[in-house]
Order: sequence, then C-alpha cells, then structure tokens
Amino acid sequence: MRGGTSGCVAPSPGCRQDTAMHEEFERQFVAAAKLSDVPPGSVKPVTLNGKAILLCHNNAQVFAIINRCSHADEKLECGKMKAGWIACPAHGARFDLATGHAKNPPAKQPIEVFTVRIVGDVVEVTV
Repeated sequence: MRGGTSGCVAPSPGCRQDTAMHEEFERQFVAAAKLSDVPPGSVKPVTLNGKAILLCHNNAQVFAIINRCSHADEKLECGKMKAGWIACPAHGARFDLATGHAKNPPAKQPIEVFTVRIVGDVVEVTV
C-alpha cells in the first residue's frame, strides 16, 4: 500500500549532497497512526507538530490533508469522502485528496496536503 504522494528516493552512491538531502527528508516524517487505525473508507484526525491533520484512506491509498475547509474553516473530518475527494460538511465544497485543489464552489482556495508513506503498519506524514 502506497501513500497519497511520492515516497523516498534513495541517494546516488557516493554523493554526499544526495545523502544529506536524503537524511533531511527522512527526518521530516512523523509517525501519525497505525494503518489499522485508518481502515479503507475511513478518516482519522490527528495532531502533528501542532497541525490538525486528517488521514484519509480512499481508493487504496492513505492521504494526509489539513483538517480545515479553505472556505468555511470547518473540520473536514465529518465530510463525505468518495472517489479521491472529501467534501466540507458545511457547504459541500469538495477537495482533491492528492492535490488539495478545490473541485467546486464555494471553495476557491486549495487546502494543504502532506506527503504520506507507510512503513510496516505505521502511517508516517511529513509536517
């Protein structure tokens, strides 16, 4: 099972700059939840580094988005999730889980998305 966005790329052999960038990238991941805590078709709100994040298991992937609608400032955790999007429970604005783009009015601004990877049974997120 893959996360919602691209994962880690191994550094080139013998390149110190690549190795340093790879190590910095690895330090940015934070354990968010067990994969079993986010079964397919469900969401799980978590707080990581002071940010309210929503883990969304949809279309055989786990995504991590900010848990706030860019239009209504409502929590998205109670919204309907389907086919790669989640809807704000207040006005029905839909957001793409992979990109955060607003798919319909009244929202015009995207929401923040985070890189996800699965390590064993742990969902890790870059924050």
